[in-house]
Amino acid sequence: MRPSSVAPATPDSAAAPAARPVRGLLGRRKNAAAEDRSPWRCLRSRSMRWWSAANLVSNLGTWMQLTVQNLLVLQLTGSAATTGLSLSVQAAPGLLFGLLGGAVVDRWPRKVTAAVSQALLAAVAFATALLVAFGALNVPVLMVLAGITGLIATVDGPATALLGNDLVPEKDVPSAIALGSVVHSAGRLAGTALAAVGIATVGTAGAYAVNGVSFLFVTAVIPFLRLQPHAREEALAAAARPRGAAAEDGRGGLAFFLSRRSLVALAVIAAVSAVLGRNYQLTLATLVTGPLHGGAGAYGLVSALLAVGGIAGAVVAGRLRRPTVRLVALLAAAGALLQIVAGLSPVLLMLLVMVVPMAIVESVSDTATTTVLQTDPPAHMRGRVLGVWRSVSTAWGLAGPPLLGLLVQGAGERGALVLGGALIVGVIGAGALAHRRRRTAARRPAPVLAPEAAFQTAA
Repeated sequence: MRPSSVAPATPDSAAAPAARPVRGLLGRRKNAAAEDRSPWRCLRSRSMRWWSAANLVSNLGTWMQLTVQNLLVLQLTGSAATTGLSLSVQAAPGLLFGLLGGAVVDRWPRKVTAAVSQALLAAVAFATALLVAFGALNVPVLMVLAGITGLIATVDGPATALLGNDLVPEKDVPSAIALGSVVHSAGRLAGTALAAVGIATVGTAGAYAVNGVSFLFVTAVIPFLRLQPHAREEALAAAARPRGAAAEDGRGGLAFFLSRRSLVALAVIAAVSAVLGRNYQLTLATLVTGPLHGGAGAYGLVSALLAVGGIAGAVVAGRLRRPTVRLVALLAAAGALLQIVAGLSPVLLMLLVMVVPMAIVESVSDTATTTVLQTDPPAHMRGRVLGVWRSVSTAWGLAGPPLLGLLVQGAGERGALVLGGALIVGVIGAGALAHRRRRTAARRPAPVLAPEAAFQTAA
């Protein structure tokens, strides 16, 4: 037999052709896994890209108008208290009518509800612009318009939040919520900065008109958004369900909320964190200008770092997949511990170092909380759950600053931060202990009666 002109394959050379496809497959799997964990994965949806752009425009207009409104009230009255009252009037409908607004969102298709609410907000902005232009706006009228805006927002808030989630697969909802947080923060910073430019170029009436145009832009985008298949099925199922009165639906939403231990625990964590740990505008301002002997510039730097940390935290939160109440509790406890360290900061530099991680933890916790609220309840109850949340969060949002102010007066600037953080950790620890005891009791087997005892019991 003639020897072959082809050299015999070695084990390595034989394995090489098969190894290359395996390595290629593993590489593709790694890339797919990285894409699934990307904080921007929701932007793979074209509708989500349009929705995010519309939200950015709307946020720019809203924060521009809010800044101009505060300046306008100060100009009309010269009273900071009246300015604060106008903000409270705008927030009050969320406390009183949050349940009803959530019920409305569950009763009607979200695209229709969001488009109508955005158009109504545009009408209010244009009406205010006309009143300013003709010199017919006074404080009582402005208060009425602020109340109407707040009332519309009780429907608009949950409708637009849930509509954004309907544009992406359910696994990408945390990414969509995190992106919304980034858009909100960017719109707040840019809109506040643009307010001065807007007043100088187009005047106060023009600033209101610009906000009206931003709402109309969102209204125009909504009809072209494509819902995910699961969202379309949920919309059809909701349309086929029998409906009661909106007020009854609202009460049903409250009963459902109270029946879910996870949602109640989430509300308790958020309430104690908001009242005792989230009002950094008050606690850090008093700490910087008091014991740390900083001025307005130092507090401005702290505020800027809080904003940067918030945006960074939203990017980190975009990598979440299925956050839980346990994660929210751990983040809240971590934020409280950071707050304690910040309260004990001997110099301004140490506080500046602590501010960014505090803001990151807060932002990730907020995104996780919002994701649980919008994904844990069944689809037909999510609007009502958000309505309940709006009511209770408005309550602690209004009560928190005065209560924290009293704590600052009683315990001092450092004491308020340290004591507040300790109370948050204590409440979360007590809740975790109670939850563990319930789980242990639930797993404990029922006692088995002896045959004689069983016979006596039966007799």
